[in-house]
Amino acid sequence: MKNLILSAFAILILASCQEQKIGYVDSGDVINEYQEKKDIEEKFKGKEEAFKKRADSIGKAFQFEVQKYNIEKPRMSSKSIQTKEQELSQKQQILQQQVQFEQQQLQQQYKVEIDSVIIKVKDFVKDYGKTNGYKYILGTSDALPSVLYGVEENDLTKTILEALDAEYKK
Repeated sequence: MKNLILSAFAILILASCQEQKIGYVDSGDVINEYQEKKDIEEKFKGKEEAFKKRADSIGKAFQFEVQKYNIEKPRMSSKSIQTKEQELSQKQQILQQQVQFEQQQLQQQYKVEIDSVIIKVKDFVKDYGKTNGYKYILGTSDALPSVLYGVEENDLTKTILEALDAEYKK
């Protein structure tokens, strides 16, 4: 009877000590190497270049107007000079505000799209974990190392990245 109880106790301990399936992902690598993120960055690089060209064009047009004023200034009355300088000052402020607004809009659009990618990656990892029987998938990165050591077999970074890219290509 004593052996039966000890055997049952040993089986219970072994059953409770079953290894749980745990993996980890380098979040920084997955996000930064994900093709959709790279495509978004490329798209916004083009938008930023177009924005810079517009801003430069606006700046050059304003500089031309200031140069034209400086040429005409010696022949103008003091009242006309004062009026023109106020106009130019107001125009400069408006142009700066316009450029700043466009830049903020561009940054906001980029942030929204990148946040969407991050959410998509998190959801994908969660679904991957459920589908493949993981109890835990931990996230780590160079900036915030939460996994200080893990065996390479449990590193799902490459697997997750390949699966994400494959889904994105569909």
